[in-house]
Amino acid sequence: MSDVTLTDTALLPEDLLPDVNHLVTEDDQPLDNLPSEKQQRLLTEPLYSSWNGVSNAQGFLVAANVALYFSSKKPPVVPDVFLSLDVQVAENWWEKRHRSYFFWEFGKPPEVVIEIVSNKEGNETGRKMLDYAQMRVIYYVIFDPKQQLGGEVLQIYELQGRQYVPKSEQWLADVELGLCLWDGVYEGKRDVWLRWCNADGEMIPTGAERAEQERLRAEEERLAKEAALQRAERLAAQLRALGVEPEV
Repeated sequence: MSDVTLTDTALLPEDLLPDVNHLVTEDDQPLDNLPSEKQQRLLTEPLYSSWNGVSNAQGFLVAANVALYFSSKKPPVVPDVFLSLDVQVAENWWEKRHRSYFFWEFGKPPEVVIEIVSNKEGNETGRKMLDYAQMRVIYYVIFDPKQQLGGEVLQIYELQGRQYVPKSEQWLADVELGLCLWDGVYEGKRDVWLRWCNADGEMIPTGAERAEQERLRAEEERLAKEAALQRAERLAAQLRALGVEPEV
């Protein structure tokens, strides 16, 4: 079979889609380091816990360390994190043709890919940038916490034509999300983390943060009710002292 790309297969019937049995969808290699693993989870879990997705979009997929197959004859690219809108994971996701992000199955590229720099071997500003541009990924994000590439900690690029152009703002209009740097504690580790945020710059909370927010809100409501009851009781006592029976 000749090389097959997204454009070739987007309208093909299922029986003409490429055979993926020879492709490696997982190699069982461990993650390279603990900070990257935590950062990846901080970029995936909050969207499922606290984000409703884009207006008029039918679902989304955010994943870490999952291969992107643009062509059936070329090796995949595996970003640290990607976000794709208007897609759903197949019901029978254990089938090999559904285990990775095959462009001809999902019908489109992801809107966002994020690379977390942990060494100088990833070629994030070279080959990977060219690959993602060829895939037509709209936003390419490089998070370089130790500035090993010699640039800014957070670099955001937007595809214009066939090339990426640096963005000065951190709002990604096409996905209705922004990215921000947060100096805080996540799962017991204080560091500078990359977080999703909304149009007001407020971070999309993790499930644990959202639960804590709900707990604090409930506690504030309880205290407010107790304070109101105490005020009412004091007022009733004052009225009785004046010989007036308060209405219930």
